[in-house]
Amino acid sequence: QVQLVESGGGLVQPGGSLRLSCAASGFTFSTYAMRWYRQAPGKERELVAHITSAGAATYYANSVKGRFTISRDNAKSTVYLQMTSLKPEDTAVYYCNAVLSYTSYWGQGTQVTVSS
Repeated sequence: QVQLVESGGGLVQPGGSLRLSCAASGFTFSTYAMRWYRQAPGKERELVAHITSAGAATYYANSVKGRFTISRDNAKSTVYLQMTSLKPEDTAVYYCNAVLSYTSYWGQGTQVTVSS
């Protein structure tokens, strides 16, 4: 069955870095665009970053541009989110999302907490 399993979350101090991973299985990963979303307590889920199926193009929310980098390894069916210069407002549950036309799969999320 389809699985998206996020890992790499945790507690980090402001200014620190984390790398999130999302391992996919059960579908043809290389044909899907991949996205990272996040949801902070009391807020709506927001799109953080997007990467096309071959990795040729990326998109970032203004709030993370220049600090976060999305990448993928289609041979490993894995997408990454490198997060640097983390701020307390980056605290959220981060979700991996695979999308192809009207088909969308979600991971269970990984908590990222930025606090001193």
